[in-house]
Amino acid sequence: MANMVNNLAPAAPHEGAGTAQQGSNRNALVIVTILFFMWGLITSLNDVLIPHLKAIYTLTYVQAMLVQFCFFGAYFIVSLPAGALIRRIGYQKGAVAGLLIAAAGCALFYPASFSGYGLFLFAFFVLASGITVLQVAANPYVAVLGPARTASSRLTLTQAFNSLGTTIGPAVGGLLIFSAAGAAVAADAASVRGPYLALAGALAVLAVLFLAARLPTIAESEDLPLAGEGHGSALAHRHLVLGAIGIFLYVGAEVSIGSFLINFLGESHIAGLSHADAAHYVSIYWGGAMVGRFIGFAVMRVVSPGKTLAFNALAAIALVLAGTFGEGAVAMWAILAVGLCNSIMFPTVFSMALHGLGKYTGQGSGILCMAIVGGAIVPFAQGALADAMGVQASFLLPAACYAFILYFGVKYASMYAAQ
Repeated sequence: MANMVNNLAPAAPHEGAGTAQQGSNRNALVIVTILFFMWGLITSLNDVLIPHLKAIYTLTYVQAMLVQFCFFGAYFIVSLPAGALIRRIGYQKGAVAGLLIAAAGCALFYPASFSGYGLFLFAFFVLASGITVLQVAANPYVAVLGPARTASSRLTLTQAFNSLGTTIGPAVGGLLIFSAAGAAVAADAASVRGPYLALAGALAVLAVLFLAARLPTIAESEDLPLAGEGHGSALAHRHLVLGAIGIFLYVGAEVSIGSFLINFLGESHIAGLSHADAAHYVSIYWGGAMVGRFIGFAVMRVVSPGKTLAFNALAAIALVLAGTFGEGAVAMWAILAVGLCNSIMFPTVFSMALHGLGKYTGQGSGILCMAIVGGAIVPFAQGALADAMGVQASFLLPAACYAFILYFGVKYASMYAAQ
């Protein structure tokens, strides 16, 4: 993790400009929230495409999880270059660049439908590269648009709209892709063309609108030492390191569960659903996260973020175990309910990990965004377990991931109260 990532510090408003500053911050928060919505929708479409492509190309679970490996692997590879890009051209233009790169990735699905699985994987990587640029720019941007003590609350609110996108995505994707898919392999592959060309157009239009918007500027600090160089580094802060591990495992668990849901619900002793019917239940999983984030936005204004995080992690462990060892409706609804527990985890771990970093906030944000690579590794590992032990038993891996989140929440439960 050598090299510096986008560094930021909130610019101090001029005296007497408090009201104007607050209004500007609110407008900026609304605009950035739209970005959260779009990348949530795009990311959740993977949960529909994985079983679809698995059937088209007759893949094993490990091979099918290469979709998430390429998609979330981009976060690890692109985060540092994204930080350098944003530092050079600014947060607003950086977000525009991310939108255009993501649009190009969506457009690549058209030629991929005529080609093969390899080009689909490349398209996923390009698409995720654009989203990575957006993540590196937007998460710290939201964190500084107000008091530090309510950073978790603000990130949770924007993540709620991210979850609105992930809720809509599987239902719309299932309707458009599975309903359009015919019996022939060629027809199945062709079913992705329309939806992803529409997404490419929407992202391009959003890039133009975002470029024209007036957003408050964020002042940058001076160049920082390379990550890992003693105390001149965000990595010297233990809670940042543990937070990065937490992001890795949380994203891995959340993405892995979503990736396996359609196949899990298709098991005869669980629900025996077709792919098209199961896609609607994937929306319930992501919808739980949306509802929970709106609730968490209010709860964490009065309850410690660490305590809230620990409670949700403990509940997630219990639900995953119920899904792993149960059958029928009990197992089905237990796994779907994990989405509600996921709700506040990412923004809470992210903001807790950045807390107190000062001028290293931007560097820490880049490290945390790199940790999103857990969405590539954990599903891949669960795919190997599913091939060896079966889909249901493979859910023990996400349960283990949530155990670390529980530890992190308990360890830093009093972080905000202490400072």
